[in-house]
Amino acid sequence: QVQLVESGGGSVQPGGSLRLSCAASGGAFGLYRMGWYRQATGKQRDLVAHITTRDLTYADSVKGRFTISRDNAKKEVYLQMNSLKPEDTAVYYCNAYLNVTVQFWGQGTPVTVSS
Repeated sequence: QVQLVESGGGSVQPGGSLRLSCAASGGAFGLYRMGWYRQATGKQRDLVAHITTRDLTYADSVKGRFTISRDNAKKEVYLQMNSLKPEDTAVYYCNAYLNVTVQFWGQGTPVTVSS
């Protein structure tokens, strides 16, 4: 069992930056593919980015603006979000994925981008 706790969400003006953090406890953190997903009101939950020890994947909509990173020693994963746009407004969820039957979600942290 892996517990995930996100932090760092909030309100920011367009063009601003936020850094999300996700702290994990339990489980072998290094074995998991860690990711960030987001869900806007009335929409499905979509991938933002995920990271393994070997590669990174980003949604096209965030490439060049967002950066995902992880610290296996601290059992944390981060999402640096720059040049934020109103369409980035959503609840952001941390995900730990081992295989199709084993994955865990955090409770989510809201991000609002508005002038």
